[in-house]
Amino acid sequence: MASNGEKPLIVSFGEMLIDFVPTESGVSLAEAPGFLKAPGGAPANVAIAVSRLGGRSAFVGKLGDDEFGHMLAGILRKNGVADQGINFDTGARTALAFVTLRADGDREFMFYRNPSADMLLRPDELNLELIRSAKVFHYGSISLIVEPCRSAHLKAMEVAKEAGALLSYDPNLREPLWPSKEEAKTQIMSIWDKAEIIKVSDVELEFLTGSNKIDDETVMSLWHPNLKLLLVTLGEKGCRYYAKNFRGSVDPFHVNAVDTTGAGDSFVGALLDKIADDQSILEDEERLRKVLRFANACGAITTTKKGAIPALPSDAEVLSFLEGK
Repeated sequence: MASNGEKPLIVSFGEMLIDFVPTESGVSLAEAPGFLKAPGGAPANVAIAVSRLGGRSAFVGKLGDDEFGHMLAGILRKNGVADQGINFDTGARTALAFVTLRADGDREFMFYRNPSADMLLRPDELNLELIRSAKVFHYGSISLIVEPCRSAHLKAMEVAKEAGALLSYDPNLREPLWPSKEEAKTQIMSIWDKAEIIKVSDVELEFLTGSNKIDDETVMSLWHPNLKLLLVTLGEKGCRYYAKNFRGSVDPFHVNAVDTTGAGDSFVGALLDKIADDQSILEDEERLRKVLRFANACGAITTTKKGAIPALPSDAEVLSFLEGK
């Protein structure tokens, strides 16, 4: 992956875990005849999505000092993601999630974290040099749930911001992991005003605003003055974008979806890869629309295979997909 060396660095912070995906779709966890292990965790997915597209990425987080943890670190390296930000915990296991795929390709989650290694990352374990070298610093909200990881997250954000990184936030709501809905909303919003790029799904939009309307007024209630781009992904309906001086929507690509896991991360990875190269895209609607069309294509391709990381497309795959449209 040496050819990525001169590109701006995108650092993803947060959790990496193993998703266990049923071998048969449309059944409950109890009824599933078997499971396939699929590496996942939204921030790690984004890091690999960037690298697959030819970008340069690093992952900051903590894994268990166990076979699954070392397997995940190996998967990051194999996919060209820099691993200097990874720590291993000798006392806690790598997190696991069992994911039920409903017949429509949507998911339900059951998590095993009690506590898992990712929750135990401490501020003093952060590779600050790596974080300071980020052009874009990307994170979710799962790392805000408990200490000490929450303090590590806040410190990493602060260090990245001071060093001039663009802050990118995808809340990636997983309700079962939070003690309550109220706590989830409070913590997700506690760092809202710091991010310059925010991507929410339609489900997260409803959760955060309390409104089931997807209209400009509802979306703009989440706007804050530091924001450069607010995105709402609408699954098979494409996405909406809101910038300081313009707003609009980009049509989706229709594919035969088998598993939506990682589609949002693929979208985010594609967007950040392009923006890291040239931030002026954020102020040029025509160019931004092209980037979002590319990101929509990445998301669509990802839904056509099971598991997140195996399904993340290369640049060549996306270009070939777009040529066929």
